[in-house]
Amino acid sequence: MVSVAAEAGLSAETLRKIETGRAPTPALFTVAALASVLHLSLDAIVLRCELVPV
Repeated sequence: MVSVAAEAGLSAETLRKIETGRAPTPALFTVAALASVLHLSLDAIVLRCELVPV
């Protein structure tokens, strides 16, 4: 996890917050950086997201 965070230009703590839901809405830049490091397209991520009814 530390190496993924570092490659994405994030702190390990930021990545932990995203993973545990303490940062439930990461910035698009953050998502894009993680997607790049993990070799995922933003399109693939969007397709996997579901809108949760309020």
